[in-house]
Order: sequence, then structure tokens, then C-alpha cells
Amino acid sequence: MEYKILEISISEGIALITINRPEALNALNTRFFQEMDEAIATISKNHEVKVMVITGSGKAFVAGADIAEMVDKNSDEGSDFSRIGQNTFRSLEKMKIPVIAAINGFALGGGLELAMGCDIRIASTKAKFGQPEVNLGLIPGYAATQRLSRLVGLGDALYLLMSADMIGAEDALRIGLVQKVVEPEVLMEEVMKIAKTIASKGPMAVKKVKAVTRQGFLMDFEKGCELEADQFGSLFGKGSEGEEGMKAFLEKRKPNW
Repeated sequence: MEYKILEISISEGIALITINRPEALNALNTRFFQEMDEAIATISKNHEVKVMVITGSGKAFVAGADIAEMVDKNSDEGSDFSRIGQNTFRSLEKMKIPVIAAINGFALGGGLELAMGCDIRIASTKAKFGQPEVNLGLIPGYAATQRLSRLVGLGDALYLLMSADMIGAEDALRIGLVQKVVEPEVLMEEVMKIAKTIASKGPMAVKKVKAVTRQGFLMDFEKGCELEADQFGSLFGKGSEGEEGMKAFLEKRKPNW
């Protein structure tokens, strides 16, 4: 597929996806979802990539879904458009490698839903967050009603969803919506530093941390612990990543992943 909205580069084991539709504040349309699906599938097959980063061009991360595309849809078409976005963002969660959102500006509506589909969110001090769908007589369509409460708690989620209030980066950090806030000029530097740190760790261990944590979050606690024990054990044994990591520690050297 020829990418018209996404710009993709890969360096040092990190895939960087930039959403480049600044004239529409990077609004999400059908073409975006097609390109993102293709990018996820392609990067997932590249075993050299250990971390993926998503950011936006211009003053927005993503300012929402494309209202011009949505306005004439009927009920069935609206539901289909919702499911397209849900499936794409679920695919982000299901990627084996970690996905980091570098939130450079507005992350509103579908943009915040995209960020919530990532594993880690790092924000610029200029970033703004919100779910403004009720202003349009709509509700979120890309799983904000499900993910937001799981990230920030029921009260804060309902407040943001029902009031359509737009909050700044510091408030987003306070409620746990983002993990770190930095000045705009060092956002990508900081995100790449985090990505490189993660990429330097045991690659199979990082993948299993993501899988076990995400699966366990939706499980009964005891079943989650059983899953953890099984996956913990899977990293032991002759020639395993765990063996190499532990030997490197004892021998005071860097592990050879």
C-alpha cells in the first residue's frame, strides 16, 4: 500500500509512525484506518523492530475523527465506522511489541482513543485531551467508554465523557491518563530515550510483560497469577533469554540478546 497519511521510519529497532494530515489536524478517516492496519501488520512481521512510536505532525496528535466523512452516514454505517476504529486500536493492543504515543498536541475524540490503545503515553506540556463527542450529540465510537474508565477510574472517566471538558497535560498526568509530561522541544527526544531503554531489555521478556499484564488486567486475580507463573517459567531453561540475562548479571557483562 502507498501511504498517503502515515510516514513510517525504522531505526535502531524502533518504528516511528507520524500521522501527517495537518490540514485536517490529523483527523481520522477510513484511509487512516486502512493505512494503520497495513502498518501494524507490516511492522509486526519485522522482527528487528522492538518498539513502535506513534505521533502527529503539526499542532495536533489527532484532533478527532473526520466529521466531514461521518455526517451523512446512517445508523448501520455509523456502527461500521465505529467497529473499523475499534478493530484497529485493538490491533495496537494486541501487538507483541510495546507501542508508545508521543502526544505533541490535541488528542481529542478519536485521537485520545488512539492514544489509549497504545501501551504508554508521553505528552508535551502543550497537549490537550478530551472526549467531546457529546457536543455533537454522539458518544465515543472507538472504545473510549471502555478504556478510559480502566485507565483513570469511573468517576474521572464519566466526568470527561459527559462534560466534554478538555484538560491539559498536567491534569492528564494527575489522573493517570499519561505517564510523563515534558516540554515540547524535547518530546521526541524523551520518547525515543524511553523507546531505546525498552528496546535494550530482553525482547521476549518485554513482549511477555505486555501480554501477561494486558491479559491479566481483564482476568480474575488468581487466574492472572497462574498466567504469570506459566510465562515466568517459560523464560527459563537451556538457551533461553532468561538464562542469558541471569548469566550476564552474574558475569557482570551486558546480555547478548
